[in-house]
Amino acid sequence: MSTASTGVANNRSFILRKIAHCDCDCFYASIEVRDNPALRGKPVAVGGNAERRGVLTTCNYEARPFGVHSAMPTAQALRLCPELIVLPVDMPKYRQASTEIRNIMLDYSDQLEPLSLDEAYLDLSDSPHFSGSATRIAERIRQRVYKEVGITISAGVAPNKFLAKVASDWQKPDGLTVIRPEQVATFVKQLPVKRIPGVGPVTAAKLQRMGVQDCADLQQCSMTELSHSFGRFGARLYELCRGLDDRPVSSSRERKSLSVEHTLSEDLPDLSACEAYLPALTEELVQRLARQKSWAPIHKLFVKLRFNDFSRTTAECLSDSVDNAKASELLLTAWQRKSRPVRLLGVGVRFRSQELEQLDLFAHGSGLHSEL
Repeated sequence: MSTASTGVANNRSFILRKIAHCDCDCFYASIEVRDNPALRGKPVAVGGNAERRGVLTTCNYEARPFGVHSAMPTAQALRLCPELIVLPVDMPKYRQASTEIRNIMLDYSDQLEPLSLDEAYLDLSDSPHFSGSATRIAERIRQRVYKEVGITISAGVAPNKFLAKVASDWQKPDGLTVIRPEQVATFVKQLPVKRIPGVGPVTAAKLQRMGVQDCADLQQCSMTELSHSFGRFGARLYELCRGLDDRPVSSSRERKSLSVEHTLSEDLPDLSACEAYLPALTEELVQRLARQKSWAPIHKLFVKLRFNDFSRTTAECLSDSVDNAKASELLLTAWQRKSRPVRLLGVGVRFRSQELEQLDLFAHGSGLHSEL
């Protein structure tokens, strides 16, 4: 994909980037099925209690043929699908998985824009990995998320954010769709207008009354006509139906951690096996830290384990470096919490945040002591 080409519409210039949109498949439900394999193949949803007027936050693909969907009242979902297994929301577990997925993405680009716990944009235009192939990077991210986190994600790769988001939904679940610059014109013409982000049922119905079913139809409408009918969104529709979108990936958040984690093909049976494996991980972590000079100072060191029952634990301590002795102590602490075979072993660091630095400056500048 080219990174320097431009397109022009309505006297505006549009830069073609290499954008990936990654979207987890039925995120909350997938995490629950991952942690309880007995649920595999069954209709599963996550949400509130039916007796308390709860609603579903998500459901898996096995539940959808019954008409079950997110934001549906739980009681209604159970009427449609009496076999539906409704589980309570476990946000700490979902946030942990989300963090793991984002850290995988950050290995390939620091230009990451999270949209929610389960989806994010990545600008891969300048990524050096896989000789700059955004397609191969997206596929590797999908492979690693499945191997290391235990769920599937779908991804779209395209010259801009709009097309990348559409593409990620094109072959769900567990799909990868690539739209190259030379394919944009053909792709958008056959795109139903209801697939355009921001086009809800009301707008879709209004467009249908205008005789507009797909973007090829929408391209026949003038900017004036669309602006008159839809206000400011009309100008946006004029651009999107032509596959044009100049929004950059906004990566304003600082990176909080860096880790190296290996999912083992065979479980490490005991503590001594984990201790023998740990030095290779710490060495890999040191090398990755050395490749990037712009990290914030290290604030903490941590060791993470996922046992063979898929339960996880993390032990951490204050440290300004990757200290092998401290890592061994953390491994012992973490392993003793379950004392069972390990399927994933990881070591990482947490960086010192800007907020902590500001607090330290304030404390030193005002003569405050740490015990206060």
